[in-house]
Amino acid sequence: MKKWMICLLTLVLTFGACALAAETISVYNWGDYIDMEVLDMFEKETGIKVIYELYETNEDMYAKLMNTNAGYDVIFPSDYMVERLIHEDALLPINWDNIPNVANIEERFMHQSYDPESTYSVPYTWGTMGILYNTEMVDEAPTSWNTLMDPAYTMDMLMLNSPRDTLGIALLMCGHSLNSIDDADLEDAKALLIEQKPMVLAYVVDEVKDKMIGDEASVALVWSGDATYCMSENENLDYVVPEEGSNIFFDAICIPKGAKNVSGAEKFIDFLCRPDIAAMNYEYVGYAIPNKGAIELMGADEYNASPVNNPPQEVLDKCEVFHYLGDEDTKKYDKIWTEIISEF
Repeated sequence: MKKWMICLLTLVLTFGACALAAETISVYNWGDYIDMEVLDMFEKETGIKVIYELYETNEDMYAKLMNTNAGYDVIFPSDYMVERLIHEDALLPINWDNIPNVANIEERFMHQSYDPESTYSVPYTWGTMGILYNTEMVDEAPTSWNTLMDPAYTMDMLMLNSPRDTLGIALLMCGHSLNSIDDADLEDAKALLIEQKPMVLAYVVDEVKDKMIGDEASVALVWSGDATYCMSENENLDYVVPEEGSNIFFDAICIPKGAKNVSGAEKFIDFLCRPDIAAMNYEYVGYAIPNKGAIELMGADEYNASPVNNPPQEVLDKCEVFHYLGDEDTKKYDKIWTEIISEF
């Protein structure tokens, strides 16, 4: 009897130890930026459990990544943040031998300015920034960024709670580069946003979708993928990239230094580059994708018909990519942003 009990106890302890030792990866991503069914599929196919956390802005992600021992295996930074993390030696090089599905990524999305040799990042999504508006609640369809300064939309306007994006558009509205670090230019942008502040209903990120779908505001500064989602849920919504130009952005997948499971991270990234998985994510998140295999799977004609996620070249020619500005100038942006939204 004693031997039987000892054997049973040994089996229980062994099973518990195996359960505790189950392989995991820690993934840190934007809100609403992956179909959760994709995570379930990855876990079932690989046996690797995904520990999944969310952030709202690049700056939130950066602060937690750099100031804690979270040990994330996979992150999804935007272009200028990839550039910053490369500059600060905070990313691991991608072993492309372990990402065979990279063959599905269109070549034009590789070797972008934020990672010229495509050493540290895998393209995930791309898009523009523009104005989402309710056609039933505006007098005229917006064509200019000046819409965001129109008193007619006082307390009926949503702005992004993101310093780089909102300050970038303000710089553009003042006739400056999205990447300006000139003090006078930044003061122009600051003054404009302080002037606009009484008109703003709220500074939001993910909440913009529910609010615009629910007719809680007339106009909003949004990313194109969020616009696509909102338009699919509310037929009165439309999107425009203003005539002055805008930001074109690229979001990527990276493995940070300090990752605890690089092999698992590579398997996850390769899984996301699979055409059927990329197609699932496109249908869920609404952002344009660089995955030619997924586009072919969904139907290229239908995919390319969307002017929101596939704007004409003359629109893209007026768009500018954000770049990492350096530590001191990034702090300058953060300080100005805090001054703008304080006591909101």
